[in-house]
Amino acid sequence: MIRVPGGSFWMGSEGHYAWESPKHWVFIDAFDIAPTSVTCRDYADFSPDSSFVNPDEPVVGVNWYEAVAYCEWLTKLKGEPYRLPTEAEWEKACRGGRPDCEYAWGNEPPESIEYFQGKWNGPRPVATWRANDFGLFNMGDNVHEWCMDWFAPDYYAVSPSENPAGPLAGTRRVSRGGSWRHQIKGSRCAHRSSLPPEFRYADYGFRVVRDTSPEGRGWREAPGEG
Repeated sequence: MIRVPGGSFWMGSEGHYAWESPKHWVFIDAFDIAPTSVTCRDYADFSPDSSFVNPDEPVVGVNWYEAVAYCEWLTKLKGEPYRLPTEAEWEKACRGGRPDCEYAWGNEPPESIEYFQGKWNGPRPVATWRANDFGLFNMGDNVHEWCMDWFAPDYYAVSPSENPAGPLAGTRRVSRGGSWRHQIKGSRCAHRSSLPPEFRYADYGFRVVRDTSPEGRGWREAPGEG
C-alpha cells in the first residue's frame, strides 16, 4: 500500500464535460491505496471466478457489490479497514501531487504514447508501464475502477469541501480511469464515468484503499445503503 498524504487539491475540470465541473477545492484525509488494481491472483483467494486467465492482469467482470464484498473479506482477513476509494480520493491519488497535469503520467496525450497504441485484446498485466509520482500504476488506463460513491452529474456544485463521499442515493456508481476496450485507452485525471452497480463488464475492475485515521474514519457504509 502507498500513502497518499492528506491535503487539498483542485478537483474536476473546466472546458470539458459538464459533469466534471465546477472545478473545486477539496481537502482529503491521508489514506493508503494499492499501487495496482486488484489482480486475478489477488481475487482468486476470495473467488476463483475470473474472466481472464493471466494472474497478473486486473480482475474484471466484477460488479460494484462484488468489489465491496472483496473489501469486506479483506478487512476481516487483515484486521484492518479496507474499502473502495471515494471518487475524490481516486482523483487525488491519480494526480500524484501534480495539480497542473491532465493525466496521471503528465500532459502527454495518450494518442502520442507508444504504450497506448494499437488494439488491446484484453487488459494488460498491471505495472507494465510507468507509475505516477505517487508510485501508482495504471491510474487512468487499462481498466475502469469502481469507486464508492453514487454518481450524480451535478454533484460538484454541492460537494462538501472536506472528504466528499458522493450523493446519498442514486442509480449508478462512479468509476474512474481508462479502458483497454476504448479506442483511446487513457483518460484524464478529472474524467468521470459511471455504471449501475449490478452491471459487469470486461473492462471494469477496482483497487482498494486502507484507512489510516485511528478511528477508521473512512470505513463506513457506502452512501445510500444500510
